[in-house]
Amino acid sequence: MTTESVLINRVRQAIADSTPLCIQGGASKSFYGRTCQGEPLDVSGHAGDIRYEPSELVLTARAGTKLSEIETLLAANNQMLPFEPPHYSPGATLGGMVAAGLSGPRRPWGGSVRDAVLGVKLLNGRGEVLRLGGQVMKNVAGYDLSRLMVGALGTLGVLLEVSVKVLPRPADERTLVFELDDDIAAARQIAWGRQPLPLSATLYEAGRLYVRLSGSAQGVQAARVAMGGEETASALWAEVREQTLPLFQTKQALWRVSLPAAAPAMPGENLTEWGGALRWIVSDEPAESIRQHAAALGGHATLFRGHDGMGEVFHPLPPAMLALHQRVKLALDPHSLFNPGRLYQGL
Repeated sequence: MTTESVLINRVRQAIADSTPLCIQGGASKSFYGRTCQGEPLDVSGHAGDIRYEPSELVLTARAGTKLSEIETLLAANNQMLPFEPPHYSPGATLGGMVAAGLSGPRRPWGGSVRDAVLGVKLLNGRGEVLRLGGQVMKNVAGYDLSRLMVGALGTLGVLLEVSVKVLPRPADERTLVFELDDDIAAARQIAWGRQPLPLSATLYEAGRLYVRLSGSAQGVQAARVAMGGEETASALWAEVREQTLPLFQTKQALWRVSLPAAAPAMPGENLTEWGGALRWIVSDEPAESIRQHAAALGGHATLFRGHDGMGEVFHPLPPAMLALHQRVKLALDPHSLFNPGRLYQGL
């Protein structure tokens, strides 16, 4: 067990020595983002102290607590993290979930990690412990700084504690599969998204459209009859979330591309989620070409896997947005102590 005081002392010593730190939890998402240059700061031992009241739909725990432990506790009370966070390895932690900001198949219908974070306890780059946000549903007036930690990859501070909103598990879930070509599958997903259907996940790959329905037994059955298709095993969604499907095993570059749902397919081997808004693309095209293509279609592209960690991984920021990021970094981490360069070079 790593105590809070140990982490505070380590950070203060790093400030005195001008030594950058690379924050490490379960290392389940160490491939994500650029390579960090600095001494390791292991926070995985700062775990436990789970405070959870099922009737309040809120859970608070130390950031090093394993996601598997949290999800087991929630399942015992018929509840869940609504955004289905990926683990990628058994060591995945609550803090890593927030730092990476990655959501699973349910994201468009259950919300994102950022939507669910209510508050955090943060060790900043001055060696101070800050409480941002709170531990109840309605707790913030003005801008909620706690949600800045989502997707920041540890560049703004060390997460010590996280409070998240949880939701009841649906009474019924079924997965349907349809044999459709690309254009019809895209049109069908857009049309279904405009209807009051209990959608909770979609996947399109190699001529097959998979759709998950979640909700009351009556609502799911009614949608099942209206939509048609054939029922199939729901275990598919864990494979999508944890990226164990064949496309994700590639040795080539794997791109995570966010696009308008109606945008046409981009070159390369494609797998589509989120009603068409999230595209996983395997391609050997130059990074600049892929990013220009994504931007022309109204989206942005992240080099998710298959990179050396040295070049830019995330879509370049416009100058004004980059300047805003730099000001936030300066305010919370004035010595550029935490995970330098993990998001962007020089940030």
